[in-house]
Amino acid sequence: MSHKMTYGDYLQLDALLSSQKRLSDHHDEMLFIIIHQVSELWMKLILHELRAAIDAIERNDMDPAFKMLARVSKIQSQIIHAWDVLSTLTPSEYMEFRDRLGQASGFQSYQYRMIEFALGYKTDYIVKIYEKDPRLHEELKRALYAPSIYDVALKALARAGFSINPALLARDYSESYEEDPTVEAVWLAVYKNVDQYWELYQLAEKLIDIEDWLQQWRFRHMKTVERIIGHKTGTGGSSGVTYLKKVLDHRFFPELWNIRTKL
Repeated sequence: MSHKMTYGDYLQLDALLSSQKRLSDHHDEMLFIIIHQVSELWMKLILHELRAAIDAIERNDMDPAFKMLARVSKIQSQIIHAWDVLSTLTPSEYMEFRDRLGQASGFQSYQYRMIEFALGYKTDYIVKIYEKDPRLHEELKRALYAPSIYDVALKALARAGFSINPALLARDYSESYEEDPTVEAVWLAVYKNVDQYWELYQLAEKLIDIEDWLQQWRFRHMKTVERIIGHKTGTGGSSGVTYLKKVLDHRFFPELWNIRTKL
């Protein structure tokens, strides 16, 4: 049937383009729905690339991992620009349909949480939120207990002969990573001997790119929310802007940031 398949068939456009179902008759609700759906599609691709990169680094196959991580950074730039489009929505316009959202909130995005898991920020309470959905709950549980991109990066450092705290190499992956002085010393050595440890240096810079872009995404998220709803409570009951400002201080790869001061 492939020679008879149309563009619309291949992309399943009937299903995709019929998924924007407004709950109000307000013109701008279409913008609100599409921006969030597009962001979820991009996040699906980020997860696809991150998981493959993690597998490649575990196999010590660095070149494909670098390509995948570079792609993640480009995808992140697209998601950041989505906030520019959403910010054309004014507070008055949003209030016309906000009550139709009920308890739906971006804080409930399970794909975003799985991206955090893949980067090493693990929070088991997020998994509990989805206990009523067995399939999704199991998927989040697997992500919670899987090694993050930073966990496999530390294994790569150990394979290169560096001395890493053994507890980190056999740690419980369901817990958030916390910085360690042995890791900082190793990354410092890598950055001081770039030619000798070129692959590890490249890996470190790819990780920094991803965290940098993620923090820029978080910042644009916070400013867009502040611009549209100010300091109101979020639709899902979150503290809204207050919470979004707080997470700006979180770091996924702390040692990679610390060494910049010490070089």
